[in-house]
Parts: sequence; structure tokens; C-alpha cells
Amino acid sequence: MFEADNKTKLSWRRLYLSRAKLKASSRTSALLAGFAMVAMVEIQLSHDVPEWLLIAFCICTTLLVAVHMLALLISTCILPHIEVVTSTPCCDISESPHDRLHYYIEAAWAFSTVFGILLFLLEIAILCWVKFYEFSFAAAWCTTVVLVPVVVLLLVFAVHFYRTLVAHKYELSKHGLRELESLADKLHGDNNDRLSEHSVLTV
Repeated sequence: MFEADNKTKLSWRRLYLSRAKLKASSRTSALLAGFAMVAMVEIQLSHDVPEWLLIAFCICTTLLVAVHMLALLISTCILPHIEVVTSTPCCDISESPHDRLHYYIEAAWAFSTVFGILLFLLEIAILCWVKFYEFSFAAAWCTTVVLVPVVVLLLVFAVHFYRTLVAHKYELSKHGLRELESLADKLHGDNNDRLSEHSVLTV
């Protein structure tokens, strides 16, 4: 009974976590992809901008929009099925596809946050080079110099967050195993007591 309750609680926790990730992914992806499209449409190009810089800008913008649209597509397809389960009273959690589609949810989360934000920062750097190439090399270089430590900090935070999360999950699993072991020992002790009582009564 205790093991079944823990398993149910863990399933509901994974369900709510998946829903939160999909909601955050959809909001972030829609916002950043919209910004990239507006930047491409509204930018004023100069004849002095080299072709390789324009190619880099187009590739980065296309990748940025594609990555966020993929995350948005995954969120849009999966989130309604999870919302139905979480909003329906006395609904069976097995009806939710969050476990079977776990890898897709994690992919949407990674595309929207890690890869999407890195591409967004790269987009800002290239956009500044395209915008200020004719007017000021210093302004473009300043943007690059500022963004380099920001990207490094972002990567350090991502690695630290992932390691902390893994350590937290390990501690939770370890605590759950200890509870199961104590429960098993208690049940084993109760069974031994019953067998002893049965032996005494038989004698």
C-alpha cells in the first residue's frame, strides 16, 4: 500500500512537471521566434555589409525560428492531453501520455531553453554587426565582447543546474529506497512474529 501511494505521488509529480515544462516552452518559443521574425523583417540593410555576414544572419535566424517552432509544435500537440487529465476530477493518470512522450517533452524543453536561448544571443550579436557594420565597428565589437561572458555564464549555469538536479533526484531516490527497505524489514519482522506465534500454537 505504501509503495503504491509513493508510486502514484511520483506519477502525479512527473505529470505536473511535464505540464509546467511544456507551458514554459510554448511561451518562450513563441516570444523569441516572434522577435527573430520581426528583426528579419524590420532590419535596414546596407550595401556595405559583406555577403558572408548576411548569410550568417539568415542561417542563425532560420535556425532560431525552426528550433523554437519545433518546441512550440511539441508543446501544442502534447499539452492539451495533459491538461485534460490534470483538470478532470478523478481522472486516471495512466490516460496521460507524459511518460510515453517523455523524450519529446525533454526535447521541447531543451530546444526552447538551452539551444533556443544560445541561438537568440548569437542572433543579437550578428544583428548588431549587420546593423552597425557601416557606422561603427566599435559598437559591433562591444556587443560581441559583452555577449561572450553572458554566454559563458549561461553555459556554466546550465551545467550547474543539471548537476544539482541530478544530485537532487539521486537523494530523493535514495530516500525512497531507505523507506522501502524499512518497510520491508518491518513486514519481514511481522511475518517472523506470526510464524513464531503459529509455531507456539502448533506445539
